[in-house]
Amino acid sequence: MPQSPPPPISLRFVLIDTSHPGNIGAVARAMKNMALADLVLVNPRQFPDPEATARASGADDVLERARVVSTLAEALEGCGFVMATTARERDQVFRVYEVREAALRLVDEARSAATAGHSVAVLFGTERFGLTNEQLQAAHALLRIPANPEYESLNIAMAAQLIGYEILMARRGAAGVAAVPREVPLAEAAAMERLYVHLQEVMDEVDFRDRTQSGIRLMNRIRRFLNRAELDVNEVNILRGFLTCVQNRRRMAGSPR
Repeated sequence: MPQSPPPPISLRFVLIDTSHPGNIGAVARAMKNMALADLVLVNPRQFPDPEATARASGADDVLERARVVSTLAEALEGCGFVMATTARERDQVFRVYEVREAALRLVDEARSAATAGHSVAVLFGTERFGLTNEQLQAAHALLRIPANPEYESLNIAMAAQLIGYEILMARRGAAGVAAVPREVPLAEAAAMERLYVHLQEVMDEVDFRDRTQSGIRLMNRIRRFLNRAELDVNEVNILRGFLTCVQNRRRMAGSPR
């Protein structure tokens, strides 16, 4: 007797700057194979396209529902937890999950996020270069697919298929187990970005500046450790309230007596 498909999941695949429309179609096919439906495309070179439809091989509904946006920030609207795909075996500044462990974490976060009307996301970079350092800043953790160290290169559709399969298996393992919602949902990417802008404003006001030679690393490091902390909505509000208090105190101190 065939198994019924798993219930819908609040999990989206985000493809950034995809250059070949056939890869978009192949990812859509991989997603439908694994009962995933939420696809967002950031600045695809060519879409819609007949080759994307051909490579989708029946997953036309996934392509038709796919959203095309111009920025990563738009793609992550409504998302709390974000993972970014990587070929790196380890990274000193990011938490790195291998794909099976990553899938378990993603499913747990997606089930929890759904109770708050949120989603989680998996980011895929360009076919040739993957994700830029700037794009990685949006991620809480990295997802890695272990492979032959002599030939680790995976096509984006292969990666999507493997990740989708592990997510499907994790969903099957969680079937019948009640989701445990977070007491407070994770802050969305847009809220984190507002926090970073606010923090930069206060740093400028108190003349707390990057003293390294390049002068660009400090805020990147702050972004990375705050993303690793996986701040929830209340924690972001606390930090922003503190920053506002600092600004108000400075204005009071600078006013004429």
